Amino acid sequence: MTNYVWYVVLCAIIIALCYVYFNFRKIKKLPEGTEDMIEMAAIIRSGASSFMITEYKTIIPVVAIVALLFTLFIEKTAGITLIIGSLMSSMACILGMRSATYANVRTSDKARETLSIGETVKTALCGGSISGLSVQAFGMLGLLVIYVLWGFDSKELSSGFLLSMKCNPTTMRITTYSLGCSLVAMFNRVAGGNYTKAADISSDILAKLRHDLPEDDSRVPNVIADFIGDNVNDIAGNCSDLLESFVATMAAGILIANTLFSKGDISSSVFQEARIYPVMLAAGGLISCIIGLFIAQIRKMGDNPAKELDLATYTSAILTTVIAFFSCSVFKNTSLPAFFKAGYLSPWLSAILGILSGVAIGMITEYYTSTDFKCTRELASIASEGEAFVVTKGDAIGSRSVLLPVLFISLSLFISGKICGTYGIAISSLGMLSFVATTVSIDAFGPIADNAGGLAEACHLDAEVRVITDKLDAVGNTTAAIGKGFAIGSAAFATVSLIIAYIGNYSAAEPVLNFASFVVVAGGILGGALVEYFSAVLTDNTIDSAKKMADYGDNLLSIPGVLEGTVKPDYNAMIRTATEEALRKMLFPSVLALVIPVIGGFLFGVEFDGGLLVGATIVAIPRAIFMGNSGGAFDNAKKYIEQGMLEGSGKGSPAHKAAVTGDTIGDTRKDVVGVALDIFIKSMSTVANTLASLFSTITLIK
Repeated sequence: MTNYVWYVVLCAIIIALCYVYFNFRKIKKLPEGTEDMIEMAAIIRSGASSFMITEYKTIIPVVAIVALLFTLFIEKTAGITLIIGSLMSSMACILGMRSATYANVRTSDKARETLSIGETVKTALCGGSISGLSVQAFGMLGLLVIYVLWGFDSKELSSGFLLSMKCNPTTMRITTYSLGCSLVAMFNRVAGGNYTKAADISSDILAKLRHDLPEDDSRVPNVIADFIGDNVNDIAGNCSDLLESFVATMAAGILIANTLFSKGDISSSVFQEARIYPVMLAAGGLISCIIGLFIAQIRKMGDNPAKELDLATYTSAILTTVIAFFSCSVFKNTSLPAFFKAGYLSPWLSAILGILSGVAIGMITEYYTSTDFKCTRELASIASEGEAFVVTKGDAIGSRSVLLPVLFISLSLFISGKICGTYGIAISSLGMLSFVATTVSIDAFGPIADNAGGLAEACHLDAEVRVITDKLDAVGNTTAAIGKGFAIGSAAFATVSLIIAYIGNYSAAEPVLNFASFVVVAGGILGGALVEYFSAVLTDNTIDSAKKMADYGDNLLSIPGVLEGTVKPDYNAMIRTATEEALRKMLFPSVLALVIPVIGGFLFGVEFDGGLLVGATIVAIPRAIFMGNSGGAFDNAKKYIEQGMLEGSGKGSPAHKAAVTGDTIGDTRKDVVGVALDIFIKSMSTVANTLASLFSTITLIK
């Protein structure tokens, strides 16, 4: 049975990658448009590639050092699996970013040629699907490679070349594979967030505040860096982020099954199926996503892009639910444990809870951030009262938006735990991410549409074209906000699963963390404080970089002929500045998430680290949701006014200027801090999971 499942997984991966190749070729064959569009697109593509090449000059040595340390001191093959995880994550994010830099200008040109919203949406979604399918396919491919090379049945303990600290090699290979994905995700999110928002904020400062120019005016050199930033953060960063979540939840399901079997809580037959069911669920989800995205691309699309994109999500989610149901039949002929309260359907019900939570979080996020609903419209209408009202109202919207997503997450975790024990929590987590290919595809639609709109303005296309791209951009802002909400929600599920797996790694009995213990409470308080410190570091870095880039942009604008439009600004100089600033400030916050659990575990022990993880998670999840949704509402309130939807106000009005202030505040929230917090807690949990057995034997302060 196990080999049969892996053959199905291989087939699903091959079909997905073939579809990726087909869409990539399809996008590249489309025309790019006018000479100005071709020139701008080439600069964006070159700048994005240069950023990634420069970034990987830092990532590769860090990955190599960590892999070497694991191989020498932890387990001989752990370094190899860590590198495999890094490679899978890198391949997905680079391919996704590369495709987006081809799709952006072609989306703009499709709007120019057809003046059809439906055809333009199809082009952007075609580019986005390359990102989404790559995430799920490469995440599963790495796990398949590990299974082919070593299998998952090792019972003999292993150790590193220099130390004989015995550990289970299967557990270590899976956790280090997840850790490799985490390393790349953290660097991409931190560096990409700094790059894109420093460029975006500095561009807004120059264009809207200092020189009274249009938002994406090509005379402002920072505009091109902003276009590039959309790709390196919202595409590359998001791909590696959600791939890491996807891999972490699969890993948690397998690890919890191993823990339950080693403690005698499940029989050998149940163990075999419990270990393979997460893989079956993930493969079924990938197949469902291929079908959902294919249907969206072949059907005739109307003038409501959000409706068309929702159809792809719902199709993928429903098909995943059906496949997950039939996959549960593997438990039919086994001796089920008592905690399978609903019999062999227990894992399926847990998966449904995760799937429903993912869909619900998306709908809630859309309600609080979309211009179709009252929250964002009220925020736009109050902008005429000034900046203070905008910021205060936006904060209230962000705070209000936290409750329902957290409630859904809490209920899903609680019910899945009651139905299927700790294993059910891991399956619920994976259920939410089982159709991640569609989620990422629709999320990637946002930055592609945003770039298309920016190119339309920068290249002075007709106003009719800009109307279409503006509509897509507004929808893209909402899909991006939904994607961020989904990433945060999935991080909550993934982190809880990893914490349970972590406690199970060192606990001889049922995994329990004693919150009556001062050690656990001390760790929890510190974990919460670290989230605030991490947020402050990212915010300071971004604002500092934005100020420097704005001043440098002013210097470039002062060159004779640039403001008059007769001389083109030095885009490459600004791109180099943005890259240097982002990478210079990338290392410290990225390494922080990796070092903290190591220091805490070796100094104060496994329980302190457990408290650290729980405290950080409890503080980070609501804060990340607040950041993402308030930022999304700020952004779309500005767009709502710019589209002339607010009577008596438009571009350049006092209400618009107040909304621009809100948008500038929201930029750092939603695209830097909010999206990095989920990586922060996942990375800490993955590192702790990997080293749990060492923390339980080596504690310096007892």
